Amino acid sequence: MRILIIGGTKFIGPFVVRQLVEQGHEVTIFHRGQTQANLPGAVQYIYGDRKQLHNFKSQFKNIAPQIVLDMMPYAEQESRAVVQTFKGLAKRVVAISSQDVYRAYERARRTNPGSLDPLPLTETSPLREKLYPYRDQAESPDDWIYHYEKILVERVYMSEPELLGTVLRLPLVYGPGDYQHRLFPYLKRMDDGRAFILLEEGQAKWRWPRGYVENVAAAIVLAITSQRATNQIYNVGEEESFTEAEWVEHINRAAKWNGKIVTVKREQLPKHLIIDLDWNQHLVVDTSRIRQELGYQEPIGFEEAIARSVEWERKNPPAPIDPKQFDYHAEDAALLRLHN
Repeated sequence: MRILIIGGTKFIGPFVVRQLVEQGHEVTIFHRGQTQANLPGAVQYIYGDRKQLHNFKSQFKNIAPQIVLDMMPYAEQESRAVVQTFKGLAKRVVAISSQDVYRAYERARRTNPGSLDPLPLTETSPLREKLYPYRDQAESPDDWIYHYEKILVERVYMSEPELLGTVLRLPLVYGPGDYQHRLFPYLKRMDDGRAFILLEEGQAKWRWPRGYVENVAAAIVLAITSQRATNQIYNVGEEESFTEAEWVEHINRAAKWNGKIVTVKREQLPKHLIIDLDWNQHLVVDTSRIRQELGYQEPIGFEEAIARSVEWERKNPPAPIDPKQFDYHAEDAALLRLHN
C-alpha cells in the first residue's frame, strides 16, 4: 500500500512509520524538515509547509498515495486544504484527533459548567458545546492554538464523499520521544529522593485515559491498513483508565522509589501543585469499538511500557527544567502543616 504521511517525524510518527515499513508498505513523509528522526532507508520525503500543500500536488500525483495519514490536523482550514489537494487522488484520509472533543472535557476544565457527563465516553458521547478550547491561551490570532479545533477537523474529514475518512481520538500519550515529558514531574521527585509526593484528594482519585506511544502507533497502523475503518471514528487508549494515584504507583514500581503518596485537600496544597480542574468529572473512555472491529490489542504490555518510558525520561530530561515546579521547601512546609 502507498501511504503519504503529513508530519510523521515527531513522537508518535516515527513509530507509525517503522511499523508500516516493517509490514512492507511504501511510505512517503511530507514535512518541513525541521524535525529529524531515525527512520528506515526506504522512506521517501517531500519537504514543504502544509500551508502551501496545493503547491505540491504534482509531486503527490507521482506518488499516487492510496491513504493519507494526517498526523497533525489542528484547524479546519488545514483539513479543508488536505481534502482539496487529495480528493480524486487518494482513497481515504486517516486523521489524528483528540479526546478533548468530548463535552466531559470542558466539564472537567470548568469552561462549560453543567451536570456531569455519564461514563465511559463512547464515540457517540456528546461533544464540546464551545469551540476553540485553548483560544484564551493564544498570544495572538496568528498563534496556531488560536485556531485549534479538532471537532471542526473531524467534521471536514468525515463529510467528503470523494475522499473517505477515518478519525482516531487519542488519549494522553506517553513514552519515548514525549516532548511534553508527562512522567517527568513525578519521576524527578522520585529520583531526587523525595520521601513523599503530594496529590490533591480529588486528583488522586481522578481517572483519565492514557496510551503508550508504540501501542497508539499500532492502532493508527490498523486504521490505515483496515478497510473496515473507512467512515469510522475510534477511541484509542488503554482498556483501564487508572486513577492518578495508581498512575504514580506504577511509575514508582518502575523507578524503584521508596516514598509514598500523600493526599491533601486543595487548600492545603502549595500553589505550584494546584490544578484547576473539576475532579468529579472523570474522563474514562470506552475503547471497545477499535478492539472489536479492527482486532486491536496493545503489542507492548503495560508494565514494559512504563519501564521503557521511565528509562527514556531519565536519559532525556526536559531542558531547561523550571525550578518553580519543584519547590520542595513549599512541599515540605505543606506536609508539616498537615501533621501539625
